[in-house]
Amino acid sequence: MTSNGKVAVITGAGSGIGRSAALHLFKDGYSIALAGRRLEPLEESISLAGVDGARAIAVPTDVGDTDAIANLFEETKKAFGRVDVLFNNAGIGSPRMPIDELPVEDWKRVVDTNLTGSFVCAQHAIRMMKEQSPQGGRIINNGSISAYVPRPEAVAYTATKHAITGLTKQISLDGRAFDIVCSQVDVGNAATPMTARMANGVAQANGEMAVEPTYNVDHVGETISYISNLPLEANIQFVTIMASKMPYIGRG
Repeated sequence: MTSNGKVAVITGAGSGIGRSAALHLFKDGYSIALAGRRLEPLEESISLAGVDGARAIAVPTDVGDTDAIANLFEETKKAFGRVDVLFNNAGIGSPRMPIDELPVEDWKRVVDTNLTGSFVCAQHAIRMMKEQSPQGGRIINNGSISAYVPRPEAVAYTATKHAITGLTKQISLDGRAFDIVCSQVDVGNAATPMTARMANGVAQANGEMAVEPTYNVDHVGETISYISNLPLEANIQFVTIMASKMPYIGRG
């Protein structure tokens, strides 16, 4: 696998969707800064790709920590000199409970990671994309089907994912003059460690518990690869990739 001269930053790259995206972009020839809270899973993602060490750095990063995000982009610039793609993938949820019982601390933790973390990562990427030559780049935000339809008792996750849609549109608008484009990928029930916890059933809007279908997470990685490799004159603004038989379309 030879380098294509392009650089990506992927948050939450140590497992699931982030790892799948990294493996596909490595195959496409990207050099990648892999970010996540723990070093070992990031190094495992690099090992699975089998890439030259010159094309990969693992940067332990909690995207809820703005100083850690600044360090991530400093290390990226030091190693690769530019950034062509940012995949804002890292995200968390809070324990399932009624709105009036959710501790404000849990709300803030989800907002800091899912929304503020994505915003601050985008800020750093945009600064680099404006200054580099050739100018421009692509930001891809991991939305979720919860950006459109909530699950029961998931107010923090739902609110942040709805907000990601606004962030995506604003980056798309404000980035136009600098050849910076932004997409949102809304994922439903990809088979990851997160969906593995749903194996015994998921709460439905009618109060029942139901086991929901999943699909191979590699299809999400393929989607990230396709969007990343578009020329900057074209963009997939929003795309939903989901298990064909999950109840989303008829949720309610």
